[in-house]
Amino acid sequence: MSTPIKHQVIEHGGQPLFVIVPYEEYQELTGQKEKRANIPVEVAEIALMEEKSLVRAWREHLGMTQEQMAAKIGVTRASFAQMEAFGAKPRRATLAKIAAALGVKVEQLED
Repeated sequence: MSTPIKHQVIEHGGQPLFVIVPYEEYQELTGQKEKRANIPVEVAEIALMEEKSLVRAWREHLGMTQEQMAAKIGVTRASFAQMEAFGAKPRRATLAKIAAALGVKVEQLED
């Protein structure tokens, strides 16, 4: 029995012409597949039950202070407090900095 091949390359004249990939991978590559972020139950409970943003829920879950987070992303505590306020919509670039500081994926911070 042979090992299943995940991708198949079709060549013509010794040059790659097409690559056959699994449909799910194709959907991910083309952005057609909905990305689901894994969020621990504890973080989800903080966000939902206490009506806090996912940024704040993650920060509290990880035991970090606003001051620590602000220092990690290079802003003041007051600026960070605005970013993590319930209903705030930080830009994706800002979320990327916050995600890196928390050690999570950006998708895990998006409502």
